[in-house]
Amino acid sequence: MLKKSQVTMKTLMLLTLLGTVLHDATAVPHSLKYFYTASSGVPNFPEFVVVGLVDDVEMVHYDSNTKRAEPKQDWMSRVTEGKADYWERETEVAVGTQQTFKGNIENIKPRFNQTGGVHLVQQMYGCEWDDQTPGVKGFMQFGYDGEDFVAFDLKSESWIAPTPQAVITKHKWDSDKAFIAGQKNYLTQICPEWLKKYVDYGRSSLLRTDLPSVSLLQKTSSSPVSCHATGFYPNSAVMFWKKDGAELHDGVDHGEILPNHDGSFQMSVELKLPSESSADWGKYECVFQLSGVREDIVTKLDKVAIRTNEGNSMHVIIGIIAAVLVLALALIAAVVFMLKKRNAKRPPSPVNNPVVEQEKMLENQNA
Repeated sequence: MLKKSQVTMKTLMLLTLLGTVLHDATAVPHSLKYFYTASSGVPNFPEFVVVGLVDDVEMVHYDSNTKRAEPKQDWMSRVTEGKADYWERETEVAVGTQQTFKGNIENIKPRFNQTGGVHLVQQMYGCEWDDQTPGVKGFMQFGYDGEDFVAFDLKSESWIAPTPQAVITKHKWDSDKAFIAGQKNYLTQICPEWLKKYVDYGRSSLLRTDLPSVSLLQKTSSSPVSCHATGFYPNSAVMFWKKDGAELHDGVDHGEILPNHDGSFQMSVELKLPSESSADWGKYECVFQLSGVREDIVTKLDKVAIRTNEGNSMHVIIGIIAAVLVLALALIAAVVFMLKKRNAKRPPSPVNNPVVEQEKMLENQNA
């Protein structure tokens, strides 16, 4: 649905901030993102899901099964301080937006000559900011059945339609100047203000640094060796293989950074086993680098240290898969996109909340 180049993200919460060296104390971007997914014909899945993330950590969730907006981080209590009806208001607006998204599926299907079947309408919007760069990056995109549908271009203050079926929506939304002004104000003013508040609210959690545990894993004795790091935070990390001190590119497969159920992250990089004898494996090492941490975590390629499915460590692999699946259920909007696309002061009243402000604009904005 969403282009990685525009939002530096393949999924909600599946981000990768890549670089060759991450030791310097450079500014780390912060992000506030919301994912909406409306579906029809999908068994055992909610018809509508809202997931909000700060720095790719889920902090708010709503779905049509529970019919309740809920906080996902303890520090969100600072947002609702003194506001007993906060989550009731959030829920009310989400329910209204749900009806709009449901209607959009029915509006769009005829444009693709569709009737029944499984269909999805998705939205991703938000902003990025860091405390050393003056500019703020805002973004808003919609997708249909896993493909780009329309995207808002802040520079031209107009909507981009990458497919002919979206031209109707583009013209309709471009002609609504109040809607355009509202989107611009949200992306350039409201969203950055709330992102800064959220970072301050969750400072002890969001600005922490956690080092990972690193393991060497292998499915069978003839499979590539996977260097797997899990439990690190933030997700501004890189990992690679080296031989004799030089970074390897051939025979290396870099995996994505994936979220764990506890808010930390994991990643893997595979190495196709060298043809030389295992006595020479000492020339190879896996290097993990985390932003803001000067010391690398270096793991030598050692046959004895490799955990394989042929031994008694299958539970390690199962645990990794289970962790991903648990979070996938919580972050269904981001997961659907990944599969389809293969990227403090006292808070104001609830009506000024970024979710409420944005959903109010979308509540009656049909495609």
